[in-house]
Amino acid sequence: MIVGLIGKIVKKDPTLLNINVNGLIYEVFVSLNCSSKIINDDVQLEITQIIREDSQTLYGFLDPNEKKLFDTVIKINGVGPKVALAICSTFTPASFSQIVNDNDISMLKRVPGIGPKGASRILVELSGFIIDADSEDGGDTSMAASFEAALALESLGFKKDMVSKILKTCVSTNTSDLVKEALKKLQK
Repeated sequence: MIVGLIGKIVKKDPTLLNINVNGLIYEVFVSLNCSSKIINDDVQLEITQIIREDSQTLYGFLDPNEKKLFDTVIKINGVGPKVALAICSTFTPASFSQIVNDNDISMLKRVPGIGPKGASRILVELSGFIIDADSEDGGDTSMAASFEAALALESLGFKKDMVSKILKTCVSTNTSDLVKEALKKLQK
């Protein structure tokens, strides 16, 4: 699994880079936001590798929060890598977090490839999760903990909307404490 690349850019398109890494040239798809931040030929990217039966593609990110955003939205049913990259190109992680918190379907529909049904599905799937790009580590770990806690509670048979409401009221920051706190509130 490729998780990062350090190399020299030999070709740069708005959403595609060819990166020479010690003689091997990798094709890496990037968001418009990421592409605009690259100012010289030497680059270090975090990578998400997606392996399908007919292709292996690499998606590169300068910002770890943008990678987390991509990795989170790609898990949603109906959101593929192209739509996830379009989300990363249209919004910064902080602005996307605000859209999710505000439940703003009209803003999300501005992303190419997302219609009203897709926008509402994304917001429902991500409701109750905070993608806090302002804090370096705290927001990312709390988002991951909330996401993992939600999956754990849903696997126990609780409804997604109930889990989201309960998790919004919880104050714990790690997954196991969140699950315990949520279970206590769900039993009342």
